[in-house]
Amino acid sequence: MESRAKLFGHPIHPMLIPFPLGLLGMALIFDLIALISDGWPSLERAAFYMIAAGIISGLLAAVFGAIDWAAIPSGTRAKGVATTHGLGNVVIVVLFAVSWLMRNDDPPKDASGLPIVLEIAGVLLALATGWLGGELVDQLGVGVNPGANLDAPNSMRGDAAGTRVG
Repeated sequence: MESRAKLFGHPIHPMLIPFPLGLLGMALIFDLIALISDGWPSLERAAFYMIAAGIISGLLAAVFGAIDWAAIPSGTRAKGVATTHGLGNVVIVVLFAVSWLMRNDDPPKDASGLPIVLEIAGVLLALATGWLGGELVDQLGVGVNPGANLDAPNSMRGDAAGTRVG
């Protein structure tokens, strides 16, 4: 199945996902550096604004992901993987939003304690949901292949994406 939301013939959702992934991931890295170095206000402030931009760009990517999700037929493995992928990404945005709100001062508070734990959890979850997104595209052909096999086996089994089940 092809993506329903395209720009100049290319799916929009994969164009947008590097922004929240990069912004939120780098926010954690900046916060960890600031934490290890015993405080670095410019990094803490940059991380604070990166989280805000990551949340906004994540929500924008979610809109186009939801459009593509709605087009996946129910009862397929692809629908289940896409649902888990999407819900996991919503949890990531919530984790970072709570971390951001806990630091919402001027200047922003550092990310020690619960805010940094939430960021770490969000990045670890992003690794899992990113893998699921790759599974959708690379193994199941969602969004890129008009003849996609929406019930292809899990790529961890080593079966080729083009292998038909049943």
